[in-house]
Amino acid sequence: MSARPRIVVLDDYEQAMRTHADWSAVDRLADVTVHHEKLRGEALLAAIAGADAIAVVRDRTPFRAELLAKLPKLRYLVYTGVRNTQLDAAAFAARGIPVSHTERDFGKDSTCEHTWALILAASRRMEAHMALVRAGRWRDGGPLAVILRGERLGLIGFGEIGQRVGEVGRAFGMEVVTWSPHMTPERASAGGAIAVSLEELLATSKVVSLHLVPSESTRKLLDSRRLGSMREDAILVNTSRSALIDMAALPAAVEAGRPGIVALDVFDEEPLPADFPLRAHPNAVLTPHVGFVARPVYEKFAGGMVECLSAWLEGRPLVRPVG
Repeated sequence: MSARPRIVVLDDYEQAMRTHADWSAVDRLADVTVHHEKLRGEALLAAIAGADAIAVVRDRTPFRAELLAKLPKLRYLVYTGVRNTQLDAAAFAARGIPVSHTERDFGKDSTCEHTWALILAASRRMEAHMALVRAGRWRDGGPLAVILRGERLGLIGFGEIGQRVGEVGRAFGMEVVTWSPHMTPERASAGGAIAVSLEELLATSKVVSLHLVPSESTRKLLDSRRLGSMREDAILVNTSRSALIDMAALPAAVEAGRPGIVALDVFDEEPLPADFPLRAHPNAVLTPHVGFVARPVYEKFAGGMVECLSAWLEGRPLVRPVG
């Protein structure tokens, strides 16, 4: 490499990539620009048009064939974590652009814990009670909490995160049931749950938590009809992907009282638009897609990004190549 390569880091919303790793080995061989804001359209293209390598945090920016065609200099891409649903793998392969990723992180632990933070915030009506205290009041008019012990926890998706969420539910004394497109009674039982139909899960669960990777068959899985089949006191939790819910139908469902409360960490448009209908709704607990965001996770992300970029810059074999 004769001229100094240009590396562009995208989507470092938390401003953590340089904070949690030593970039001196990369800086010695390349010019690095880090973007902390969300970029789209012409602003995105202007930022990456001359990049030799791009490093992306998670799958916050889609890289489809149309965008890739506008990046003639691009020779390498690395993303954090082990899965990225926003890359057009075929387009990268056709161009011969190698892709790699950072090592497995603690994101599943963090997401499980955040799922339960949302469940408890919703069931204990935490936000309303905190607002009373901050206003100098004391419980007057505050909503009553519910008790989860003896209730049913319905898990849509029962992979690593779903199973961990179920373990906590059992510790609370909840009955854990699960559904996914390929669930079997044996697989559910091995994880301490009972396999049921999606219809039964929605109609009987006090807490419904989503833990699926979206596919063509599960996009907008929870449409207006299925949302309307939930219990009036149900808590719907989503720390997975917003595509699993028909987000356009959700506000009307909440207004109609089925589900009773939503607790969401993922949205169709992020950052959340000012006019999002549920932004100030008393029966909505909303967080800004921070289920996986934790210091140990970002230490893995930042260190892995430096590791991968250093190997590429030095002409060594790529670290954790994709495909």
